[in-house]
Amino acid sequence: MKEKLCHLMETLKLRGMAQALDQVLLKAEKEGTATREALYALLLEEQRHREETSLKNRLYRAKIPWDWTVHTFPFDLQTAVNKTQIMDLAGLSFVQRADNIIFIGDPGVGKTGLAISLLRQAILSGYKGKFYNAQDLLDELYASLADRSTPRLLNTLCSYDVLLIDELGYISLKPEQANAFFKLMGERYGRKSSIITTNLDYPDWYDLFRKKSLVDALLDRLNHYCITIRINGRSLRVPKQTSD
Repeated sequence: MKEKLCHLMETLKLRGMAQALDQVLLKAEKEGTATREALYALLLEEQRHREETSLKNRLYRAKIPWDWTVHTFPFDLQTAVNKTQIMDLAGLSFVQRADNIIFIGDPGVGKTGLAISLLRQAILSGYKGKFYNAQDLLDELYASLADRSTPRLLNTLCSYDVLLIDELGYISLKPEQANAFFKLMGERYGRKSSIITTNLDYPDWYDLFRKKSLVDALLDRLNHYCITIRINGRSLRVPKQTSD
């Protein structure tokens, strides 16, 4: 009967229950557990297994390149960052409000680490998210124009609760890419949260995108639901001094 149960569970893709079957049946036999209690224990294991599988899949699809978390970020080294503010953001109320977060600062100050930390926290809490290098995102948007798959790509990008766009700075940018980026930000506006890291303060965005009217509209939308965090600290990439 146990073999039949295992086979049926595998057929129905109840893998959590199948994995826990021996342990639950052994405990039930040893302790005289009621049938309904054993069944409840199996269902709990199935729920746990599905939640773990879902989390692994969301983390995999997010393509997060580094293992930063809000608990491993070196706040003691980067004193320009307000730890209380970051930990408050880690509560994810900004995702619930569909607010944007823009980290502005020089290279190496920890913008990407903080952004990744918040993205990871959102995924651990059940949200869908994705990490993109800004140039890669713009190139993907540009490539979609050739095969007319832009609407489908935009739908996918707009499905993420949190979209992290890293290193929006001195990048190669074609007019078509700028237009697609503006459209993406417009469709996410007020509906989903975007996190952007950049070494350009807002006035410099006009030089990057070169379309004043569109940049005006973009900044107006971004800043309407936006938390701007400027990090005017030292680089965390400075080699440690060693004594002879």
